[in-house]
Amino acid sequence: MTARTTRPLSTVGGSPRPSARRRLAAVGAVVVAGSLLLTACGDQTDGGGDGDGDGGKKTESANAAPLHDKLPADIRKAGVIKVGSDIAYAPIEFYDENDQVAGVDPDLADALEKQLGVEFKFSNGTFDQLVLGMNSGRFDIVMSAMTDTKERQQGESEDAQGGADFVDYFRAGSAILVKKGNPEGIESLDDLCGRTVALQRGTANEDLAEEQSEKCDKPIKILAFEKDTDALLQVKQGRAVADINDYPVAAYNAKTSGGGGDFEVVGDQINAAPYGIAVSKKNTELRDAIKAALDAIIDNGEYQKVLEKWDVAGAGVEEATVNGGE
Repeated sequence: MTARTTRPLSTVGGSPRPSARRRLAAVGAVVVAGSLLLTACGDQTDGGGDGDGDGGKKTESANAAPLHDKLPADIRKAGVIKVGSDIAYAPIEFYDENDQVAGVDPDLADALEKQLGVEFKFSNGTFDQLVLGMNSGRFDIVMSAMTDTKERQQGESEDAQGGADFVDYFRAGSAILVKKGNPEGIESLDDLCGRTVALQRGTANEDLAEEQSEKCDKPIKILAFEKDTDALLQVKQGRAVADINDYPVAAYNAKTSGGGGDFEVVGDQINAAPYGIAVSKKNTELRDAIKAALDAIIDNGEYQKVLEKWDVAGAGVEEATVNGGE
């Protein structure tokens, strides 16, 4: 099983919905009883305006995106899907050097926008509060490398108050990240017994460490942090022997941190499981629209391009599924 993390309010990709246009033309001038009468007429259809009596605004059905009509009416009207995300989890989502939201999830959101015709607007939040924020109306969905599990579906985990449906779009496991050169000789979860491990709070990686600790003669000392970057710092500074992290994130940090000189990944990928886009159980229409959009970008190749861009093609799926986690 795997986990995920944080970013501030930001907008990812997309273009605003087209505004209605009207052109006014002077039609003629006629002198009547010594007065100049100017008559102007507008470009009108269907009895007035190019909308439905709303001052010329285009109707939602005019949106050219192929799957726009599958969205709930309130989302179509707003023109925005509000996305909750913990934006400190490169390469899945993070802030780049220009303080823009970047990564796998934002790029996939850009591709989904083309199918659904609405903007995906990312807001930064604490990972273990994202589902609660969604179920309380702050977000429409959660897109944050969140592992789909039965506990989260049913609201039985601490970070999934109220539960959620998941549209699964990615598959990854956990990995052990250690200091470059592996000075402690860590090769597997068993080697963490009696040691100090850092990780992000509220993730499946925390569950994995707790489960392993119960198997140990000497328990694992677990340092859990709100952000994964804080956990990585513990390893870098020698306060923890390892960070348990999602495999794509661990591999990215091993490749980039300190120019590749800070960390390395040891052992095999552990418990590969699906990442899911979380949607309120009350909003099945939105859930199904997102699934249809994901299937569309898988079919047209945009999905594969994103995964290849971020070197995570091995974690791709052939089709989106709903609540596939165990």
